[in-house]
This record gives sequence, structure tokens and C-alpha cells, in this order.
Amino acid sequence: MKKTILVTGGAGFIGSNFVYLLLDKRPEYRVVCVDALTYAANIHTLNKAMESPNFVFYKEDIRNREGIFKIFEIEKPDIVVNFAAESHVDRSIENPGIFLETNILGTQVMMDACRKYGVERFHQVGTDEVYGDLPIDRPDLFFHEDTPIHTSSPYSTSKAAADLLALAYYRTYGLPVTISRCSNNYGPYQFPEKLIPLMINNARHDKKLPVYGEGLNVRDWLYVEDHCEAILLILENGRVGEVYNIGGHNEKANIEIVKIILSELGKPESLITYVTDRKGHDQRYAIDPSKIHAELGWLPKTMFKDGIKLTIKWYLEHTDWMDEVTSGAYLEYYDKMYGNR
Repeated sequence: MKKTILVTGGAGFIGSNFVYLLLDKRPEYRVVCVDALTYAANIHTLNKAMESPNFVFYKEDIRNREGIFKIFEIEKPDIVVNFAAESHVDRSIENPGIFLETNILGTQVMMDACRKYGVERFHQVGTDEVYGDLPIDRPDLFFHEDTPIHTSSPYSTSKAAADLLALAYYRTYGLPVTISRCSNNYGPYQFPEKLIPLMINNARHDKKLPVYGEGLNVRDWLYVEDHCEAILLILENGRVGEVYNIGGHNEKANIEIVKIILSELGKPESLITYVTDRKGHDQRYAIDPSKIHAELGWLPKTMFKDGIKLTIKWYLEHTDWMDEVTSGAYLEYYDKMYGNR
């Protein structure tokens, strides 16, 4: 008998890549995708998944208790993976409320449904941003699972609250919870408000590439497929009640990323334009993934030099997808964020 795994946020960036990993590597799973189809999601991302008899899609907001409970009643999932979240720091600074509603209250709705209908596992997909940041001049420092939470933005605060709520549901109600906290992802299907697809898209149109401050902020980059494989390992072999950090050991300054993209596309660095820095901009993120490696044997497979080429190639081969998601409301948002900086 097939197990049913419910994936929230499955039409978004990481969620859709996870859906495709499941359909490819776990034919014994039936995949139920739930997504509200907000601006950063695209139903066409799931076109190939829709062709699979192992896949079903529901348009629903995780904040809608009645709608979510109805889906659980129909589908009776064995496993739930919660990718659904508002995730862009800039947007959280502009409008914190929706982040608190979706990322905290939405997670509560999902866990309440898991409690009522019974699940083998609820997995909360977190972020390394809950740890705050590290100084750029201390490359010896890394985030560990026991690093104190020290958030910097409404986004990271909402994600930290969701993590703590999940751990509380584990302790108080015995809900079988696991949590992962990952470094910056890149790869196919990422909405172009994020650094790498934004720079690829602007460069291919010979538009200015807006870089915050001097572009010296450092991030640890992980190819999205490596992240998805790590989550699958945690679901199948991870210990309940545990947090697992997932990192790539691929630290790069933002300006370095931008210059690599320009070089790969044969575009001049004169396209770079420096804009007013983000409020409270974290300096450096760096994860130590020793725990997931020691317990589950996971290591990233994709070096950044290879992953960035794969990513650029994907976006150049899927310009129709990019053009579709960058029309309309996104253009208004883009002008607001970068037009007067």
C-alpha cells in the first residue's frame, strides 16, 4: 500500500524540486501538493508532475483551517512536509504581518491537522537565518544546531517562531516532528526576487544588476536538489524531535556571485549598480552540517562551480517560465524595491 506524503508550498521553488525528487526516486509514495499559488508560486512549474498518477494538487492556503482539515480528511497523509512560507526578507520588512500569519499561524494549522488525523512525521522546513549572522572576518565560526536563535528580520523571526512551536508540539503533544535549517538554495524554479535568478534575468536583458551595499555579504550556497535529498533522508532516517542543519560549505560573497553570472553570460561588469543596503542586513551565514553527515551520511554532491552553470543553463532554456513569473505585479514590486535606490 502506497504511503501518502503531503507537501505544502509544492508549487514554489524548493517545494517543487522536492515534489519532482519524490516522483522520480520514490514511486512508492503518493504525493499530495498543497499551495496557495501566491506570487512566488507557479502552477506551470508542476506541469510534468500533473501527468503522474501518483500526484494530486490542491489550491489552498495553510492558514485556512477548514480547507486544510478537509484535505486531510480526504487524503489521510502519512507524512507532511511544510515548505509553505513567505520567504523574502525585503518583503517581510515592507509587510511583516503576512509573514507572521503564514509562517507561524499557518504552521500551527498544519500541526493541528497532523494531530487530529495522525501522521508518522511532520517535517518543518526552516532556515539558517534563525541564527542571525556571523562576522565576515571570522571564517572559523559556523552555525550549529545548538547555536542560540538570534533573528534579524521579521522573516527570520517568523521562521524561528515556527520552529519553536513545532518543538513545543513535539514535547507537549508528542507530535513526531523533525526540523531542518538550510543555507541559501539555488537552482531551477526559483522566483527572481532572489539573488541568482534576479541577476540572470536582468543580465540576459542587459538591465542593471542591483547589488546591496558593496556586495560583501557572504552566504553559504546549496544546490536545491542536494537540499531535497537531505530532507528525504531526514524523513526516512532522522530522529524525531531533532533539528538538522543542512549546509553546502560553498561560501561566496554576493558580489562574487554576480560577477560569476556576468562572466558565464558574457556580459560586462558595468551592468552592476550598487544600491542602498537592506535594513539590518546579515553579514555572513555559514552552516556546519556535521550532525546530518554523522547520523545520516549526507553530504552535498554539487560544487558551486558546477551548480551555478546548471542553474544558468536552466534559466536560459526556460525563458518562457521566467517571462511568465516576472510579469504584472512583480514588475511593480521590483520598481518599488530598486527603482529609487
